[in-house]
Amino acid sequence: MRSRKTYTVSDREVQALAQAWLDQALQFKDHGWKCTSNVIWQVVLLAAARMTSLFAACRDLSRAPCDQTVRDALRANLPKRPATLERWMEPALCGQLPKRLTARKRRLAIDWHLIPYHGETQRNANELYHSQPKSGTTKFHAYATACIVEQGFRFTVATTYVRGNESLVTVLTRLLDRVAALDITIKNLLLDRQFFTSEVIAFLQSREMPFVIPVMLRGAKSKKRPAKKRGRQKRLRPQTLRDFKKQPAGRYGFTWKVKKLSVSFTVVVAYKSFKHHATNHRRCKKLLYAVWRVPGAPVEIRELYRRRFGIEASYRQLGQARIRTCTTDPVLRLFFVLVALVLRNVWVWLHVTYFAERGGPEPTMHLERLRFRRMLNWITHAIATLLHDGSSYQVELE
Repeated sequence: MRSRKTYTVSDREVQALAQAWLDQALQFKDHGWKCTSNVIWQVVLLAAARMTSLFAACRDLSRAPCDQTVRDALRANLPKRPATLERWMEPALCGQLPKRLTARKRRLAIDWHLIPYHGETQRNANELYHSQPKSGTTKFHAYATACIVEQGFRFTVATTYVRGNESLVTVLTRLLDRVAALDITIKNLLLDRQFFTSEVIAFLQSREMPFVIPVMLRGAKSKKRPAKKRGRQKRLRPQTLRDFKKQPAGRYGFTWKVKKLSVSFTVVVAYKSFKHHATNHRRCKKLLYAVWRVPGAPVEIRELYRRRFGIEASYRQLGQARIRTCTTDPVLRLFFVLVALVLRNVWVWLHVTYFAERGGPEPTMHLERLRFRRMLNWITHAIATLLHDGSSYQVELE
C-alpha cells in the first residue's frame, strides 16, 4: 500500500520490479516446459543477489532446472555480439530514469572497471585487456561506465565492453553518444588519470566538453640539478608538466605539445593535508589537475573532483551483485555485469521514488532505510519463496 506519508515495500515487489525492468529489455523465450522465461530470470536474479554462480543457484532450488539448461537458455536468447547486447539492455538500464534527471545539467564520471581473468588465452586475444598486475594476473575483462555523481541521482547511464585494442577516444565517443541520446546535459566531466592524454583532451575540446582530469606525470625525472644561487630567486614560468610540482597553489595556463598535437588547458595546483598512517604526523601533498572551462579556486576544484569517487562506490556495489563465472564467452560475462548494474539502478530508483525527502530542488537521501545489500537479501528471499513453499515478508518505512 502507498499513502502520502507511509510506504510499504515488500520483498516480492522489489523482485518483481527488477525482473520487469530486465524482461522489458530482453524478452526471453521458454527453453522447455520446466525452464520458462520466468524461471530463467528468477535463477539469474538469485545468483546475482547471492553473488554466486548459476550452478550454486540451481543447486539450492528444488523447482529450478539444472544449471546447464539455464546456461543453454541464456545462449539461445542472448545475441552473439556484445554491442548488440548493450543496445538491447539500454531500456533496462536507462528506461526508468526520473524526469528530474534531465531538468538541469549533471556532473558525469567515466571510468574503467577491470575484472581479473585467470584462464587460458582465448581464441580471440582482442577480447582481453592487458594492464598492470592485479590479483595475480595482467589479463582482464574491461568495461567502461558513465555514472551521474550527484547526490540522489547516482544512476549508471551507459556501459560498454572494452576490447584490448580500442583507444580511449573510441570508448569515450561511444559512451558520450549514448548519454547524449538520453537528453542528459553534462555540466562537467570527471575522468580518471589514465585518460590524461593529448588525444583525449583534444577530443573533449572538440566536443565542447568541460572536464577535470588529474595530471599524470610520465617519463623519468631529470637528473640535472640546477646550481643554487644566493638571494631571492625569481620564479620561472613552468615549461613542462613536472615543473608545476614546484609552483604554489593556483591556476596556470599551459600548452602541451606531444609530437604533432598541441593542446592548451589550465593546470590547477592544489594541496591535500592528511595524517600518515605509520608516523601519525600531519603531511601535505600537492595535487595537479588538468582543467578546461571549469571555474573555481584550487580548493573548489579539489572538492569537485572528490565527487568522482561515487563511481568507485558503484563498482563496489557491482561486485556485490555480479554473477560469478569462469566462462570465456564475452557476451555472457557482459550480461552478468549489466544485470548487476540494473539491480543497482533499481536500488537508486527506489530511494529517489519512495525514501527520499523532496523538500528542496534536490532530494535528500536516507540510504539507511534500505541498504543495497539488504535489497539483495530481499530478492533472495522472494525467489527462494517462489521456488519453494513459504510466504513473503514486508517492511514498513516512514
